[in-house]
Amino acid sequence: MQTYEEALSWLSELSAHGIRPGLDRVRMMLEGLGNPERRLKSIHVGGTNGKGSTTAFLKEPMKEAGLVCGTFTSPYVHEFRERIAVNGEPVSEEDFLKSAQAVRPVVESVAKTPFGPPTEFEVLTVIAAHYFASSAFPDVVVWEVGLGGRLDSTNAVHPMISIITNVGHDHQAVLGDTIEEIAREKAGIIKSGVPVVTCDTNPEVTEILEEAAEDARTRLYRLDRDFHVTNAEAESSGWTFSFQSILNHIPDVKISMLGRHQTKNAAAALMAFRYLMLYYALPVDEDHIRRGFQHVSWIGRLDYRETTPPLLLDGAHNKEGMESLAEALTDHFPGRSIHLIAAMTKEKDPAVLLEPLKALPIQSAAAVGFDFFRAASAEETAAKSPIPDTEALSDWKAAWEKIKQTASPDDLVVAAGSLYFISEVAAEDKKIE
Repeated sequence: MQTYEEALSWLSELSAHGIRPGLDRVRMMLEGLGNPERRLKSIHVGGTNGKGSTTAFLKEPMKEAGLVCGTFTSPYVHEFRERIAVNGEPVSEEDFLKSAQAVRPVVESVAKTPFGPPTEFEVLTVIAAHYFASSAFPDVVVWEVGLGGRLDSTNAVHPMISIITNVGHDHQAVLGDTIEEIAREKAGIIKSGVPVVTCDTNPEVTEILEEAAEDARTRLYRLDRDFHVTNAEAESSGWTFSFQSILNHIPDVKISMLGRHQTKNAAAALMAFRYLMLYYALPVDEDHIRRGFQHVSWIGRLDYRETTPPLLLDGAHNKEGMESLAEALTDHFPGRSIHLIAAMTKEKDPAVLLEPLKALPIQSAAAVGFDFFRAASAEETAAKSPIPDTEALSDWKAAWEKIKQTASPDDLVVAAGSLYFISEVAAEDKKIE
């Protein structure tokens, strides 16, 4: 393995092992490398929706403070290396190759054990830990959970603080069908002595999180009990709100992301920062936070593009995400006629996923396919869509061309249903007019 391309090819071959939850293989690989994750100060971010946005709300203030912030996120939009980044800059091909070369011997060693060969995501997690600890040396690393929490490979990290954004219906085949089952998987990232912040206010969820925190002898900071979002007002380019916690108060916080739910994600980051300032002397003050929050953006999350007509990309891919999208469209684009382009993966039920959008002023709806091995066909999605007259079209470009024929410049085109689909649109939207 002598080139970056060869390293990617090797990783891709590991994807044949699929998703096999468990921490044994990751821990063995990390131990074989001298446990690089123990040399890192980490923040662990889990939850069903909002992990990427919350990570961005953590990263930008740290950059403003002059700190170096590593991030481990998924999926990527333009380039695979985005998943491992420092201050928003993807790992270089050279550094990725160097860490992949260091990790490969332990991967091959673990593959010979009864635990079997490591998965692609497990190996990528270990590559990230090696890179951060041996090449990048960030002040803090923010780790985004890949799937669930309890058995996710990122759970091998022992963080300073954890965040569970919320708990909703996603990946039921792996995590369970009920909110309670899913919440227990998410709560699996709660560790002894490591405080956790959550934005979820569902009593079914908070009871499980409280129980897990009590078992771990740690503190759970809950939205609407220990910290609050007040005076939230939508603006053309984001939100203004006040943050109140048991530890501090920050009035008139401005964020540059659309969607009322982003005030909660920002508040979770604020709660985490306050804890880290008090107990870890993290040098991030209120000015750093205010400036950082105004720079936060996250591709594919209520991502507004100045095309004609305007295009809004949103990675909502479960019922709760679609509810947030519907709320954001009502808050930020009242009265606008909407043209929907929907695409999703095979395991999703269009009747459930698109239901929250039914009440919106949707002028036209198209179901499309996209380039992903788990993508549902346009015909499957259209047949089960709860939105009247949903048309099946080959891809998003075909839908865009059809919409342009009838849409007015003041209409809004909304593309949603899958992060993988949105990544495809985001990578090519500069080619449309």
